[in-house]
Amino acid sequence: MNGYDVAAVRAHFPALKEGAAHFDGPGGTQTPDTVAAAVSDAMTSAVANRGTVTAAERRAESIVAAARVAMAELLGLDPGEIVFGRSATELTFMVARTLAAGWGPGDEVVVSRLDHDANVRPWVLAAESVGATVRWASFHPSTGELAVDDVAAVVGPRTRLVAVTAASNLIGTRPDVPALASVAHEVGAQLYVDGVHATAHVPTDVPASGADFWVCSPYKFLGPHLGVLGARPSILAPLRPWKLVPSTDSVPERFELGTLPYELLAGTTAAVDFLADLAAVESAATRRDRLVSSFEALEAYEDTMLGWLEPRIRALPGVTVYSNARRRTPTLLFTSAHVPAQAIRAALAQRGVNAPAGSFYAWEPSHHLGLGAEGGVRVGLAPYSDQSDVERLIDGLIAVLT
Repeated sequence: MNGYDVAAVRAHFPALKEGAAHFDGPGGTQTPDTVAAAVSDAMTSAVANRGTVTAAERRAESIVAAARVAMAELLGLDPGEIVFGRSATELTFMVARTLAAGWGPGDEVVVSRLDHDANVRPWVLAAESVGATVRWASFHPSTGELAVDDVAAVVGPRTRLVAVTAASNLIGTRPDVPALASVAHEVGAQLYVDGVHATAHVPTDVPASGADFWVCSPYKFLGPHLGVLGARPSILAPLRPWKLVPSTDSVPERFELGTLPYELLAGTTAAVDFLADLAAVESAATRRDRLVSSFEALEAYEDTMLGWLEPRIRALPGVTVYSNARRRTPTLLFTSAHVPAQAIRAALAQRGVNAPAGSFYAWEPSHHLGLGAEGGVRVGLAPYSDQSDVERLIDGLIAVLT
C-alpha cells in the first residue's frame, strides 16, 4: 500500500473490536491477526528439536532461521548477529554477567538516569559483583534531554561499557546514539543500547548507530513476548556465557539457553512482515527496503497524531507534561496538580480509554523527575492509533480534569 492507511491497518487487529482506545502501546502493543495465525500454525503443526531428519525437525529449523533473517532485516544486521531470549531484561542480565567476568576493581561502567531499570540494574549489580565502579550520566529534567557532553563527562580511560537507551520508555527522549557511540569508542569502551522503545517507532540501523549491542522486544512492535539481542559475531565470539555442556558453542546459539520457543519465533517473523507492509512504496524491492519505507511513513504518521494530541493535553488545567525533548517518540508522560495519576487512569478506563499510570520500571528517570515510584500518566501512540482514539482520550481527560 502507498501512504499510511490506518483504517486498513486497524482491520488486522481483532483486539480493537473490544472497543477500547489503546494508548498503552509502550507497555506492549496489540497483535495483528497474521501474527496470531503464525503462532497458531506453529503450535498446531508438527515440530521437534531442530534437526534435518524428520519433517518436524526441519520445520523447527526453518522457523528459527526465518526469524533470525526477519529480525536481522528489521535491525539492519546479518542473521548470525541475532540472539533470541526470554526477554530483553534476561538478555541484558546475561550479557552483563558475562562481560563482568573480565572486569575488576578500577574498571568503570557508565549508566544513565534516563534508562529503564532493565538497562541500569544489570550493569550496577554486575559491577558491584566484581568491585568495578558505576558512574551515572544524568539527563536534564526540564528538557528531558540526555546531552552527549553529560555522558562524556563521566566516561574515562577505565570505562569498559556505556549503557544507554535509544528512546526513553517513560518520556520518549531519543538521545544521539551515534554520538554516544563515538564517546564510548574513543576510550575503548563498548556501547550497550536499549532499543526496546525506539525499535517500535523509527527505522533502526544498528551498524549506523554505532552500538555494539542492541536489545529489543518484539511484543513492543506487534509481535510475541520474547527478547532479541543484536551484536556482531566478533563481539560475541570472545564472550563465554554460562551454558550446559552438551549445548552448542557456536555463535549466536551459544547465548540461547534451552529450546527456543518456535511459536513465538514464527510470530516474530510474521510481525516483521506485517511491519514491512505498513506503508511500503512499490520501489522498495527487498523486505529491508520495505521496512525502512514503512517505518518512515509510520514515524511521519505518529508525529502528525502527536501534533493533534500534545497541545490539547498541555492546555488542560493543572497538567504538567514531562516529555519535552526535541527528538522523541510519540510518548507523553504527564501529571495533574489536582487528580492523582492512578485516579486518572481508572477514570479513563471507565470510558474505554487505556492510558496506564506509573513509573513503568523507569525507576531512575521517574525519581530524577521528582515523581518517585508513582510516576505519571503515560500516553503512547501505536501503528493502529487513529484520530477517533485521540478524541476519546481528550474528551475523557476534559471530563476528569475540568
